[in-house]
Amino acid sequence: MKLTDIPRVKHIAKETFLNDYFKPQKPVVLEQAIEDWPAFKKWNLDYIKEIAGDITVPLYDDRPVQHKDGFNEPHAKMKMAAYVDLLKKEPTKYRIFLWNILKEVPALQKDYKFPDFGLRLLKGVPMMFFGGRDSYTFMHYDIDLANIFHFHFDGEKEVILFPQSETEKLYKVPHSLITHESIDFSNPDYGKWPALKKANGFKTTLSHGEVLYMPEGYWHYMKYNTPGFSMSLRALARNPKNLGKAFYNILIMRHYDVLMRKIKGQDWIDAKNKKAIANTNKNVESLIKS
Repeated sequence: MKLTDIPRVKHIAKETFLNDYFKPQKPVVLEQAIEDWPAFKKWNLDYIKEIAGDITVPLYDDRPVQHKDGFNEPHAKMKMAAYVDLLKKEPTKYRIFLWNILKEVPALQKDYKFPDFGLRLLKGVPMMFFGGRDSYTFMHYDIDLANIFHFHFDGEKEVILFPQSETEKLYKVPHSLITHESIDFSNPDYGKWPALKKANGFKTTLSHGEVLYMPEGYWHYMKYNTPGFSMSLRALARNPKNLGKAFYNILIMRHYDVLMRKIKGQDWIDAKNKKAIANTNKNVESLIKS
């Protein structure tokens, strides 16, 4: 993979962000965008344990998708206090994703505000993500192809991004939003996944208080170098092509995939993984010939 460092700025004016990053759909890290938030000083794992310790949270790990697990069913559940203790005690693969803080812990709303980057942010779905050291998300993109502002807290997180234009090199699983789950994007085996050698993307490491802007539909892989958590705010896709793809993903693709899992079970999942390899190899052969 050819990974370019994501540009970094300390502060940025709205017009500069729109012209230099949003319009050309390029990622950027904002290093000092939220230092006036109460969350900048308050938000760490101990604070989350104090304010949300009694809430039972769903946990997910990095096991490959299996039909018996159900669609988006958690692999475990525990109280947030116990989960924070686990994160601080030892490495764990358990993660929390898409945790709606508006719904679960309304008091946290006082600690942040919706920044004015020139985009209309969706105020009803601020989502939080937690992970232990060395845990990671599969390479994926979001179903709505939204513009995402990813705010990181308490620790460090490694990030790898690819634009949609690189999809044909990433072993995308058909009828889904992920790449083949056997790929370790932090240390890919190019002998097994040769197409990745031709993929062009971006990389960075996020620290406490930094904000990553991910343009519409960007593939993203995230690995926690230390225990920590993040919050994402999002704005709808503006590109008509991406907006149409978002509606297709939500209204058709997702339901079709669920239906086929019910009909074919694990055979459907296994077939999709095989197709991901076959499709990508075919794409790379075409690139080489051209």
